[in-house]
Amino acid sequence: MSKQSVLIVDDEEHARLLIKQYLKEHAGFSLAGECHNGIEAVKYINMLEPELVFLDIQMPGLNGFEVLQQVEHVPKVIFTTAFDQYAIQAFEINAIDYLLKPYTKDRFNDAITRIGPIPKLLPNLVSHFSSRNGKYPDHVMVESRRRFVNLRVVDIVYMKADRDYTEIYTTANTYISSVGIGAILQHFDPALFLRIHRSVIINLAHVRELYKDIHRTFIVLDNGVELSVGRNYLPNVKSLII
Repeated sequence: MSKQSVLIVDDEEHARLLIKQYLKEHAGFSLAGECHNGIEAVKYINMLEPELVFLDIQMPGLNGFEVLQQVEHVPKVIFTTAFDQYAIQAFEINAIDYLLKPYTKDRFNDAITRIGPIPKLLPNLVSHFSSRNGKYPDHVMVESRRRFVNLRVVDIVYMKADRDYTEIYTTANTYISSVGIGAILQHFDPALFLRIHRSVIINLAHVRELYKDIHRTFIVLDNGVELSVGRNYLPNVKSLII
C-alpha cells in the first residue's frame, strides 16, 4: 500500500517536531516537507501536492485559511492551533480534524484514524460533510473538554441556552458549546430547527407530539423530554399544525 505524503506547516519549531515524532508511529504516512509560514506553505503545497497537511492557523505572512484560498492543489487538512474560535470556520471548509494545542498523542492518533488509508476517500468525505442544499451543514463540530466532536445534525434533539453557553442534547450525549444559541441557530436549516422559547431550539425531526394545558403549550420530543413553548413563540409552533 502506498503511503500518504504529509506536509507540516507551523511557525513554531517545537510544534513541527511534535507532529513528526507522533507521525513516525503511523506507517501509512511519509513526510514530504515542512514550512514555517503561510507563504512557504502555498509554494510547497502546489509544488509537492501532499495528500495531507497539518496546518497551523495564525502564522506570519498568511494564516491557515488564507493559505487554502490561494493553493491550486487542495489537500486533506488537519488544523493544529492554540485558538478554539476558528473551529466552525475549519469545519465549513471540510477539515479532517481540529487539534487544539496542547494536544496529546492519543488525540493526535484519533485525528489520524479519521483520515483512512486510501486517498480516494477524500471526495466521499467532502460529500459527506457538505450540506444537502449547499447552505446548511449535515455535520457540526462541537467543543467538548478541549476536543472538537463531529456531530450529525440529524442526531441533535434540542439545544438550550445557559447564559453565554449552549447545551446541545443529542440522541446519545450532551455537549456544552461556548457559542451562544443565537449564533448557533444561524448554522442550521430553519426548516428543521425551530425556536420555541428564547432559550430553546428543537429539531422538528425529533418531535413526538404537542399538547396544551390550561395556560401553556408543550412539545414532547422522542426522547421523552417535555419543553414549554414560550408565549412569543406560539405562532412558530401553530404554523406547523395542519
